[in-house]
Amino acid sequence: MPNSKEKYLIVLAGPTAVGKTELAIRLANELKTVIISADSRQFFRELNIGTAKPTDKELAAAEHFFINSHSISEVYSAGDFERDVLTLLETLFETHECVVITGGSGFYIKAVTEGLDALPQPLPGLRESLTQKLTEQGLEVLQKEIAVIDPVFAASSEFSNPQRVVRALEVFETTGKPISEYQQNLKNDRPFNQILIALDRDRAELYNRIDLRMDLMLLLGLVDEAKQLEAFRHHHALQTVGYKEVYGFLDGEYDEKEMIRLLKQNSRRYAKRQLTWFRHQGDFRWFHPDTFEEILSYIQSSMKK
Repeated sequence: MPNSKEKYLIVLAGPTAVGKTELAIRLANELKTVIISADSRQFFRELNIGTAKPTDKELAAAEHFFINSHSISEVYSAGDFERDVLTLLETLFETHECVVITGGSGFYIKAVTEGLDALPQPLPGLRESLTQKLTEQGLEVLQKEIAVIDPVFAASSEFSNPQRVVRALEVFETTGKPISEYQQNLKNDRPFNQILIALDRDRAELYNRIDLRMDLMLLLGLVDEAKQLEAFRHHHALQTVGYKEVYGFLDGEYDEKEMIRLLKQNSRRYAKRQLTWFRHQGDFRWFHPDTFEEILSYIQSSMKK
């Protein structure tokens, strides 16, 4: 990567519905650069309404990468994302001084900025045992166990990912140490500079935006989208907030009113976990999304150092 230490990756992180997309586009246009999405569900072409993808107008306003880049039928991991983004950055930095990466998937952002952690191999048969327990007893049982063992992990966005919960329990039962200790230790040096920015709003303001987003998703046809994806409902991306509540409704577990309540409640809880995650990770500088000039000034001054 030529003159790579003179290049800058601008990380724009934050919870769902905080306003990352609009701000990222403004920054990309001002800085004459492109945007990499670090939203682990927006990769998939088939998932649109429930992932709050940028609109066609927003996608046209700035060049985006890793949106609609894969099919839900493919397996695409954080490790794959790390490899592909680092390769892409080599090309982008040939013609851009900086690149914006934005999203709320903290684990995927960390994969790019720091690299994935080298975790110990599980004891023989442990993964199979935990996977069977997950299948028979459900995710919530495993979540309760890991919440006691590792509150930091429980506060992260990974807490809703069944595979990551199983992995966290594997690590603890194999080593006696919580997975968050391993996640805090490893930082791979990257051949470019990083400017870490996180966004937040007043809690009532953020929660109101989340509620309005859920209302809009339902109006746009979230339930119908979930029906069309029924064959893939066990894919992790469809076991997350925004889809799993709809499947509960479609399965007759509760009525439409309860589905809407759960969509909003669980989305607010997810946002809270995202905020906790980013506050435990890296040296993020926090801003309100509406303070564009202040954010731009911070970026420009950081690039001059």
